[in-house]
Amino acid sequence: MMGYYGGFGGLGWIGMIIGLVLTVAVIVAVIVLIVWAIRRMNNNPARGGTQSPANPSAREIAQARYARGEINRDEYQSIISDLDH
Repeated sequence: MMGYYGGFGGLGWIGMIIGLVLTVAVIVAVIVLIVWAIRRMNNNPARGGTQSPANPSAREIAQARYARGEINRDEYQSIISDLDH
């Protein structure tokens, strides 16, 4: 029995390759899990921060549309005037 390493039921070097592949797969899975957890924590709206509210007011919607250039100044002022009345 000299020289017998016995990995994976006596498969020899094939067993070592299978072991290496499994080890790399576990390491990659752990890294993916960590990255997923970090991204999920950063996108959590319960933390507050600078994210927009879930239900913006009509005034906020009009301001955003004006800022994006979807409506011109006259349309924006007309909307704001209608909201004030």
